[in-house]
Amino acid sequence: MRWWSLANFVSNAGTWMQLTVQNLLVLKITGSAAATGLSISVQAAPALLVSLVGGAAVDRLPRKLTAAVSQALLGCVAFVTAVLVAFGHLNLPILMVLAAVTGLIATVDGPACALLGNDLVPTEDVPSAIGVGSLVHSAGRLAGTALAGVTVAFLGTAAAYAANAVSFLFVASVIPFLRPVRNATRRVAGGTGRRPARRGGRAADQDLTVRQGVAFFLRRPRLVALAGVTGVSAVFGRNYGLTLAVLVTGPLAGGAGAFGTVSTVLAVGGILGAVLGARLRRPSVRIVGTLAAAGGLLQVVAALSPSLAVLLVLVLPMAVVESVSDTAGTTVLQTDPPAHLRGRVLGVWSTISTAWGLAGPPALGLLMQFAGARGALVSGGLIIAGSIGVGMALRRRRSAATMVLRTEDRGVAGQPELSTAA
Repeated sequence: MRWWSLANFVSNAGTWMQLTVQNLLVLKITGSAAATGLSISVQAAPALLVSLVGGAAVDRLPRKLTAAVSQALLGCVAFVTAVLVAFGHLNLPILMVLAAVTGLIATVDGPACALLGNDLVPTEDVPSAIGVGSLVHSAGRLAGTALAGVTVAFLGTAAAYAANAVSFLFVASVIPFLRPVRNATRRVAGGTGRRPARRGGRAADQDLTVRQGVAFFLRRPRLVALAGVTGVSAVFGRNYGLTLAVLVTGPLAGGAGAFGTVSTVLAVGGILGAVLGARLRRPSVRIVGTLAAAGGLLQVVAALSPSLAVLLVLVLPMAVVESVSDTAGTTVLQTDPPAHLRGRVLGVWSTISTAWGLAGPPALGLLMQFAGARGALVSGGLIIAGSIGVGMALRRRRSAATMVLRTEDRGVAGQPELSTAA
């Protein structure tokens, strides 16, 4: 697990370095902010379209092999990009194609690597492993974003792509030496990627279909509830790169440096939240919803900040609460389904979360256009807290009604002699 965490830190740092440099590269080639946004959308599009197939492939194929091959392919794409940049042959159409290929490979790589990390620890330690993964991701994001500027300044854009390629190949070289723990390999489809024992023939093929993964997701109320909580939070509360940027540079009269400070505090809060989230032993959708609602209320208070100093004080707990909520939600998502369905469930989740990611910024943009930065943050936070509160109330009322009915049925059917005497 230590080797896997180190490899993921290196890979995340390289990925964020490339993402940062890619935006600068598109701006340099085209001079268009719209083209930059288009390149991000093109890379995200495969997750919206084929994540279900990618998740099914993860369930069918040996996990370690799948993760190693996908990491190696991502490294090759980054190396090709680095060579094209170095020799001046990269143009916008080629960059778009390479971004789409990267997104396509990521539909398999994402769930394979996430589930492989869980197989390296005993079942009871999976929540901690997911928390460590969140911590590694946040730290890698900080390191990669910082290294991007240094690398481009001293070594050039091609060097950043080459460094990312090396980071992928480092992960691929570590994977063959990972040893899933014994109780993980006993799971239905554990770390070795062995398929679950099934009846064979056509039944076995049907057991691995994409449709079965979608049906399982839709039949699980807790997963549907988790999708609702995460969705409303993602659309109205997580696009701080947009809302807080407008708030800091607008009403609070700060500059790019001030927003950079806010972003750093958000990242630090994310790391602290990941550490706290790793200590959750039995996370639930109720915990995820409660924390998300608390984050929404903190967002409302932060929107009313009279100064940058007050905003910085409020942003830290806001990031901590939301990071713990994210870690708890990821744990539920990766541990609730049976092992032979987890790849497909993650594929369903990737499709849903990509749709949120594409819908959130335009919706917030329209909201800010009519309500301003403060109004968008306040209304968004109230929508998050209000919708989650209503959902919890309805769930509690339904559960209470069900308990009353069961008690009445048990009293009549379980003691017929008393009812006769009455």
